[in-house]
Amino acid sequence: MTATMETPPPLHELEAEVMEEVWTQGAASVREVMEVLDARTEKRRAYTTYMTIMSRLHRKGLLIRRREGKTDFYRPAYSREEYADLRAQAGVDSLVEQFGDVALGHFVRQMAQLDPERRRQLQRLARTT
Repeated sequence: MTATMETPPPLHELEAEVMEEVWTQGAASVREVMEVLDARTEKRRAYTTYMTIMSRLHRKGLLIRRREGKTDFYRPAYSREEYADLRAQAGVDSLVEQFGDVALGHFVRQMAQLDPERRRQLQRLARTT
């Protein structure tokens, strides 16, 4: 991940389902995403619903679109891990900005309640990011 990445927007429910499938496939057409997601549920959605969601995710900068003939293929602009990291950072920043030391105090208490090995893992992670 680079320091120049902007914070991506949060995902709504169907957007999250679509992103999970695109992350899983690496790149996918609207139809490929629709077929997989519709196979998991009794409530089928229209092709145009998926097309709208994926186009919206593209406009939001979360998917990169490539056209082949009449078919659009989408791939993630961020890896699943990059997205999670950027959203977590934005959430923490927002909490600290809004609540200051109170928020930091809660983080410290949460850390103190962890088992020592988990705490060490998180401390190593914090040093590498």
